[in-house]
Amino acid sequence: MKALIQRVSRASVTIDGIVHASIDRGLLILLGVGVDDKEVDVLKLSARIPKLRIFNDENGLMNLSCSDVGGGYLVVSQFTLMADSRKGNRPSYVQAARPEQAIPLYELFLSTLATESGREIKSGVFGADMKVELLNDGPVTIMMDIKE
Repeated sequence: MKALIQRVSRASVTIDGIVHASIDRGLLILLGVGVDDKEVDVLKLSARIPKLRIFNDENGLMNLSCSDVGGGYLVVSQFTLMADSRKGNRPSYVQAARPEQAIPLYELFLSTLATESGREIKSGVFGADMKVELLNDGPVTIMMDIKE
């Protein structure tokens, strides 16, 4: 399981020309679920993200978490994070979980992130054609892969 985490001033997901979800200051989390991922991976990742200290404190140092600054969370499923582009010109997605495996893990991630953060989690729609708009703050972008 991989999460591309972006500190944002604002972010939104639009589906069929309608804004489905949006946040102001907070984290945009692009989530990729792999074929080897299990519930334990979801629990590890959803516990770490709210504690990730990537927001500036009063001294300009990244010492605060999203929860510390009252930020929002927007999660978007993105199977392309699981791409293998080491060979050829067309990435392979064989490591991306099929929907029947990925959807329950994605939904578990949303609910456990809500519990861990104590915040409402905004999200896209799994498998939908989404337009994601964001204003990256910093820019700060962190790739989190919980596999050892």
